[in-house]
Amino acid sequence: MELILLRAQDAHPLWVLETTHRAYFESWVNPRPDNFYTPVGFDHALQAALQLQAAGQAFHYLIWLGGELAGRINLTQVRPAPYHSASLGYRIAPTHSGQGLASAAVQAVMHKAFQVHGLQRLEATARPENPASIRVLEKNGFHRFGHSRCSIQLHRQWFDLLYFEAHAQPQAPAAPV
Repeated sequence: MELILLRAQDAHPLWVLETTHRAYFESWVNPRPDNFYTPVGFDHALQAALQLQAAGQAFHYLIWLGGELAGRINLTQVRPAPYHSASLGYRIAPTHSGQGLASAAVQAVMHKAFQVHGLQRLEATARPENPASIRVLEKNGFHRFGHSRCSIQLHRQWFDLLYFEAHAQPQAPAAPV
């Protein structure tokens, strides 16, 4: 597995990944706007992502496996000092799920977040109905710190979200309140 920061020349394989697995991705996360799936809309989204990345406000990594684009993992909502934090999100093609790729990618991007990008804290969310994603986060040292009910609506149905965090330096568990 190799993580590479998003580049303009990755447009075609990323387009293929996103369009091929659209229904699968949208069964778990908010659907992208319909215009994302047009050549103009996709190019606009790609250029916006590259601009945020150039400004240090996001880092979009592509997950390559043997020359094939198998997924993407993003650090978004990057907040510099005094927070030094970002939100972690990832999507793996269903053809590569269950093979440990998500866990390896999260581990690798955490290293980049903490060692390369100077972040101290990462946040991530997962739906309770997605135990595989929860395992990926927990396996990589994320700890659950919250649960919000009916917080995301997908396909006219409300779902809960679980909130996780990880720190560059391991934190002692909080004392019970």
